[in-house]
Amino acid sequence: MDTIREQPPKGPPIRGRGAQSGDASARLGLNEREADGDWRDMAETLDGPAPRLRTEVTEESPRSILSFNQSPDIGFDRSVNAYRGCEHGCIYCFARPTHAYLDLSPGLDFESKLFAKPNAAKLLAQTLAKPGYQPRPIAMGTNTDPYQPIEARYRITRQMLEVCLDARHPVTITTKSDRVLADLDILEEMAARDLIAVAISVTSLDPRLSGLIEPRAPSPAKRLAALGRLTQAGVPTHCSIAPVIPAITDDAMEAIIAKAAGLGVTSAGWIPLRLPHEVAPLFREWLEAHFPDRKDKVMSIVRSIRNGKDNDPGFFSRLKPTGVWADLFRARFRVACGRAGIGDGKAKFALDCSQFRAPMVGGQMRLL
Repeated sequence: MDTIREQPPKGPPIRGRGAQSGDASARLGLNEREADGDWRDMAETLDGPAPRLRTEVTEESPRSILSFNQSPDIGFDRSVNAYRGCEHGCIYCFARPTHAYLDLSPGLDFESKLFAKPNAAKLLAQTLAKPGYQPRPIAMGTNTDPYQPIEARYRITRQMLEVCLDARHPVTITTKSDRVLADLDILEEMAARDLIAVAISVTSLDPRLSGLIEPRAPSPAKRLAALGRLTQAGVPTHCSIAPVIPAITDDAMEAIIAKAAGLGVTSAGWIPLRLPHEVAPLFREWLEAHFPDRKDKVMSIVRSIRNGKDNDPGFFSRLKPTGVWADLFRARFRVACGRAGIGDGKAKFALDCSQFRAPMVGGQMRLL
């Protein structure tokens, strides 16, 4: 793993945000600048403390929208993301390093300088309409959350779901927001055609703890309520305990499974904490700010399940931790699922690709 300079947090914890710094990517060497007499070196002295960090949204117009992958250890080969960056601010988010390629910080910039793709639905329709396109489930929410707060204004995720419903194209959604219920009308119709499955991530049942880990995501109670509402509506749902943070959130595993089962959810899974690239030093900063008494214990367990490293990026192994602690988590999860009568691992939702029909674009009429 690349060596990344760790910056100690300055002052009290930053409220309402996950990352504790906006340091640029040392991995790529972006935005690094030594003091050179520029007025910005004395900005805080001259102008006073910086104002409260605000969320900025930049609209962009990509030329393509569907991403394909050949990873052997994830269950989809194509995905779509309506946004770049995520205001939820989850400190553990493995997508944070992608902001470095924009010459922005994987820390505070990732959760405050967002990018929206208003033409995403149009691009998706054009892609699905191409001759020879072969349908397989499209994954939404694999990089940044499709139902983060700005979705309430842009509705890009809803527009893409409308395209998929019209094309009878199957979709999987992963989110940690109850905002998914705003599209329940579409999800119900897609569920009736076996075209949708929704996974909601619940990492803790303690709203205070959740507010530190995922500062701008809906509370655990709202996420569980959304799981129950979706289940009642006939939408296939999955409770994802992801990630499990050793010595911070792992004690909630059994209770989350029991709560989900009580709501009628029949599928659950867990994913261990991953700390790729800049996420590792950002997570260490967060530990120092919020859990200094157990930071060494947490990182010791993390390294013990990652072959002595902060992160294991290898195919097949990155989602399969090893060692005594990993075995303990697996055993606890299996026992809890057995007691709750819930599926051990993600259910194989039977999404139907046979109904696919190319969407109409450019005024062209559908032949069939």
